Amino acid sequence: MSKNHFKLTPSDFAFLWEECKRCFYLKVVCGFQRPFGAFPKIFTIIDGQMKNYYLGMRTEEISPALPNGVVRYSEKGVESKPIYSSNSSSSCFIKGKFDTVLQFDDGTYGVIDFKTAEAKSEHVPLYARQLHSYAHCLENPAPGKFSLTPISKLGLLVYEPQEYGCLSSDRVALHGSITWINIPRNDDGFIAFLEEVFEVLNMPEPPAGSPTCVWCQYRDSSRRTGL
Repeated sequence: MSKNHFKLTPSDFAFLWEECKRCFYLKVVCGFQRPFGAFPKIFTIIDGQMKNYYLGMRTEEISPALPNGVVRYSEKGVESKPIYSSNSSSSCFIKGKFDTVLQFDDGTYGVIDFKTAEAKSEHVPLYARQLHSYAHCLENPAPGKFSLTPISKLGLLVYEPQEYGCLSSDRVALHGSITWINIPRNDDGFIAFLEEVFEVLNMPEPPAGSPTCVWCQYRDSSRRTGL
């Protein structure tokens, strides 16, 4: 095993990495993570209901952009075998839980994430890292871990609430659009991203905090004031 062997979490590849490399380093290398922020319960409820609703459904009923198949798996844990850096002696493994996997009639699979509200175009590449990490885990699993291959499709299924309506005197509903966003497979790009991650994690000290990171600002202010 390599001198430095890091555990990486797919969900951190999006906003934690993008927001602050220092916070990312502190979590992975030092085991010191940000406090958990409040997450509105409504998004958790909607996400769970979407997964339950689509599980077992034919993909033709979801989007004409999807190959024919069925929604087969939901919220299963995955873990990759070691991934070795080509530029250092470090390695990592990826461990997490995917949203949903589709099984297509041609024998291939698709990994999708459910999103509530508009997926901003600048955020799509961040979500792509997560989806590529799940695909990598499924195709390159650690011994005994869940595996599926090949993964032929990655994407986001975005629900955007747009209308409030009454079903009866005591029941209401939120109506909105469902949009499929396809994410092209780019394994070389994902491995190049991991090399960037290795470069940061191999630093002897944490990198400087992002000037926009509120957590780093708070810690720095506390140090300066001695509080």
